[in-house]
Amino acid sequence: MEGVKVSLACAFLIFAVSSIASAAIVEHTFNVQNLTMSRLCKRQVITVVNGSLPGPTVRVKEGDSLVIHVINNSPHNITIHWHGIFHRLTVWADGPSMITQCPIQPGHRYAYRFNITGQEGTLWWHAHSSFLRATVYGAIIIRPKPGHSYPFPKPHKEVPIIFGEWWNTDVVALEEAAIATGIPPNNSDAYTINGLPGNLYPCSKDRMFNLDVVKGKLYLLRIINAAMNMQLFFKIANHKLTVVAADAVYTKPYLTDVIVIAPGQTVDALLHADQSIGSSYYMAAHPYASAPSVPFPNTTTRGVIHYISGASKTHKTKRVLMPKLPSFFDTPTAHRFYSNLTSLVHGPHWVPVPRHVDEEMLVTIGLGLEACAGCPNSKFAASMNNHSFVLPKKLSILEAVFHGVEGIFTPDFPNQPPVKFDYTDPNITQTSPGLLFVHKSTSAKVLKFNTTVDLVLQNHALLAAESHPMHLHGFNFHVLAQGFGNYDPTRDRSKYNLVNPQFRNTLAVPVGGWAVIRFRADNPGAWIMHCHIDVHLPFGLGMVFVVENGPTKSTSLPPPPPDLPRC
Repeated sequence: MEGVKVSLACAFLIFAVSSIASAAIVEHTFNVQNLTMSRLCKRQVITVVNGSLPGPTVRVKEGDSLVIHVINNSPHNITIHWHGIFHRLTVWADGPSMITQCPIQPGHRYAYRFNITGQEGTLWWHAHSSFLRATVYGAIIIRPKPGHSYPFPKPHKEVPIIFGEWWNTDVVALEEAAIATGIPPNNSDAYTINGLPGNLYPCSKDRMFNLDVVKGKLYLLRIINAAMNMQLFFKIANHKLTVVAADAVYTKPYLTDVIVIAPGQTVDALLHADQSIGSSYYMAAHPYASAPSVPFPNTTTRGVIHYISGASKTHKTKRVLMPKLPSFFDTPTAHRFYSNLTSLVHGPHWVPVPRHVDEEMLVTIGLGLEACAGCPNSKFAASMNNHSFVLPKKLSILEAVFHGVEGIFTPDFPNQPPVKFDYTDPNITQTSPGLLFVHKSTSAKVLKFNTTVDLVLQNHALLAAESHPMHLHGFNFHVLAQGFGNYDPTRDRSKYNLVNPQFRNTLAVPVGGWAVIRFRADNPGAWIMHCHIDVHLPFGLGMVFVVENGPTKSTSLPPPPPDLPRC
């Protein structure tokens, strides 16, 4: 028996050593700089990383550690957010400006250091200060660690498909004008696929993403919506796709001919190349506009798939088939896609739904007005539970939490809206105009370590009913249910999926409707939850969860790194 114990101990030690040995430290340098780029018949100065749009793809394996040296050679303050990374005990690297750090000022640098643990799939990185996210973004690809495999057939090739938006103007000045006037900024001039608008736009015949495929091969499309403001429909002519992951969480395979993806979300989908050699097909994306009364850029970006033989890459096709995209306003198709995704139970890194709930919250989200002294008209504002979020200016919230500095934020974000009303009635302000006006504040909700939270996100229609993609930093959450109208706990709790719900970091709350999410606050720090429509965040559609320390050092907030930028 003693020999068996020794053998087991040795086996465990060998396993532990081999696991450590298989992990790597992956290091990158991000040089943030201005670049003049030609698009849509115009030369435009933009801010990019390492001279490219999109920026570099970060490729790692689960268990690796990342060190990203960001050198700011641009004229703008900058931070980088690693969208969807858990940052367990590395919250100082999360990146949202004035939440976890002060921005990196021009001529300065900062090294983001964090681990990739318990996550596989597609995530992404982007600027998290001002509208710089329009051109400062790129993919994060997390593959299984050595000795592990995908829970689906191995693809022949993996292809990032990153949607973006392009403006023929200075996006930083665009945002500054919007904040000053309280009027939303102009719509973008084009959508892009991997930085290219496609041949439906002027001066863009040769600026289109091309993908060569071989008949009979399997391709993994790693799809990212890095667009600033628009949810998108995406199709490939004569092809269906099998969704196998969303927000770097494996899903039960879902066969579909259309992908719907909100800003901030990622989708991994398998493409089986089953058409004829020599044929070509457009891939195309255009907006899902959940609020028909709100102006939006109603254009289409497209790329092309070419079927080649193994030896030749010559494209001789004269006719390229175009997919029929859904109507811009096709909410039923969008809701069908969003609500049909489910988790892969017992798949890699599967997390069951916590059954005990400690804290229940109902949070209204949407647009309102800010009373403006001396202004001829009120300014647009956005809020959660009527609290319109204002970023601090002197110190980041996380530094205030760690050092116990008062006056930077208030721990008073409410569990319920201040007034209950018919949230989805578009005419409610005719009888209650006071509901339109928001309270400007830097509010946080303080949670004890390991608290399980049920959060009902309820869209309201005070100015316009629309779908809001809500992103939570530092956590994934289970999407228990979603629907239209006002949330009714008596009626809607029976709809909760407690078996295999989606587990993700960004959710498009249905237009004129609600969604229920559940997460466990087991990650100490300050974590912002906000709308990933960038026209909304500067107007205040956000709040912060402050998660208190746990009982041990390994569950407590570590001290800030010595090179953390100062305000």
